[in-house]
Amino acid sequence: MFDCFHRKIDYLRISVTDQCNLRCQYCMPEEGIVQLLHKDILTFDEIVSFATYAASRGITKIKLTGGEPLVRKGIVKLVEMLAKIPGIIDFGMTTNGILLPLLAKDLKSAGLQRVNISLDTINPVRYREITRGGNLSDVVRGIDAAIEAGLTPVKLNCVIEKSEDEPDALGVKKFAQERGLQLRYIPKMDLEQGLYGIVHGGEGGNCAICNRLRLTANGDIKPCLFSDLNYNIRKLGIKEAFSKALINKPRSGKQNHQNLFYNIGG
Repeated sequence: MFDCFHRKIDYLRISVTDQCNLRCQYCMPEEGIVQLLHKDILTFDEIVSFATYAASRGITKIKLTGGEPLVRKGIVKLVEMLAKIPGIIDFGMTTNGILLPLLAKDLKSAGLQRVNISLDTINPVRYREITRGGNLSDVVRGIDAAIEAGLTPVKLNCVIEKSEDEPDALGVKKFAQERGLQLRYIPKMDLEQGLYGIVHGGEGGNCAICNRLRLTANGDIKPCLFSDLNYNIRKLGIKEAFSKALINKPRSGKQNHQNLFYNIGG
């Protein structure tokens, strides 16, 4: 499956909730958010129906995001449902890791293959500052739980201000090396201003090879992170919304005035 610029589209990111148990500075506004109403959030059946259709069109990789996907009630059941879809060969999740000690083994048994865990610093004071109250030791326990459960390779997502040589980034690098974890440096981005960059250690941020579509928790298909384009599967139906998102996927990102990272999944 190819878009109008001959990029192969085979990756679907699914935001299952706009809620989170942290309040990271670069993700959520300090004044808080207006959460989606329960009736506006896609049901598991709706998510699975869309993912099944997407797989029939050529999607082979799914990653669950949020908000924080592990706060979605029944998330293990959703993982089990998605893992059964024919054609999906790469199934992961991006998480802050806090709930992994409780859920890692069940997620693995349900069919989740691997996790990306957000970790921007190994300094407990800085972590509490960045996340507005988070406890670093909770995340470390989550990382250990993921490793023990076999949700590997465990990848760390580290947001950087300007450089990989920043003290926080270097600390995370050392931590990753000591535990044999993969590390991805993600330049700090701004959706509204259209500021984004290439992910170091990954493929994100490179528009020339972008292979992804996004499904938000309320059913919008987003063809581009840095775009206001969206096509709602409840309003248009799955096939029409999917087709429009694929056809209208832009060559490169510009700006997104409708979303923040907490409700689009990054």
